[in-house]
Amino acid sequence: MNLRAVIVDDEELARKNLTMMLETYCPEIDVIGEASDKDEAKSIIESSSPDVVFLDIRMPSGAEGFELLDMIEKRNFLVVFVTAFKDYAIRAFQANAVHYLLKPIDDEDLRSAVDKVIATKETFTDNPGNYDDYFKSLQNLADRLVRNKATNRIAISHTKGVKIVEEDSINYLEASGNCTMIHFKDGSRYLDTRTLKVYEEILDEEKFYRVHKSHIVNMSCIKEYISEDGHIIELKDGTQLPVARNRVSAFLKTIKGLV
Repeated sequence: MNLRAVIVDDEELARKNLTMMLETYCPEIDVIGEASDKDEAKSIIESSSPDVVFLDIRMPSGAEGFELLDMIEKRNFLVVFVTAFKDYAIRAFQANAVHYLLKPIDDEDLRSAVDKVIATKETFTDNPGNYDDYFKSLQNLADRLVRNKATNRIAISHTKGVKIVEEDSINYLEASGNCTMIHFKDGSRYLDTRTLKVYEEILDEEKFYRVHKSHIVNMSCIKEYISEDGHIIELKDGTQLPVARNRVSAFLKTIKGLV
């Protein structure tokens, strides 16, 4: 699958470098336009209808990239954020299941991001309604990064698209190979391609606790801790999960602190 791309960055050298890297490492991407600011980008995107936009979110202010997305009415493209942000920003990207590249761009990271975009685009082609939830996810990211608003929403990539959920709706999370099965309070569940380690980083550490190498639990859902025949917690819905022996002491201090 070949995808048509627009690159948006206020630095000409950065645009040319990314174009060259895409030509070299990602021949499936056809760069059809470049823009140096949000107004120029809006015009190119609306006239060319790209499949993906590589967007610098610091051009020149932190908000400008997100303002561009708000300006476009027909939003049927994917976004790869290109950024020099690190630390907290990375957790925000992960929490919203968006594609991103850190500057300076590594060729393997670029290849990986493009592979993910291609896979996502195939899913969205079959289900165009997914773009609504996808852009809600981008709005959520803007709230976290630019508007500095507290939010407990996360985005989950699943087989049919993207789902926006409240952290509080999660019962517990379970490792499934290199993926994570998310169990919700209403009994539903979704398989996400991100690892349990990623969720350990992006979920609110005051609400969620990794009790075992394979499980993270919503602390508000715990009904009882049982020390007989091993170390077990029982959730309000009756689910029983193990507590790793080396985590028992810290876990007990945590739950006692909730009382």
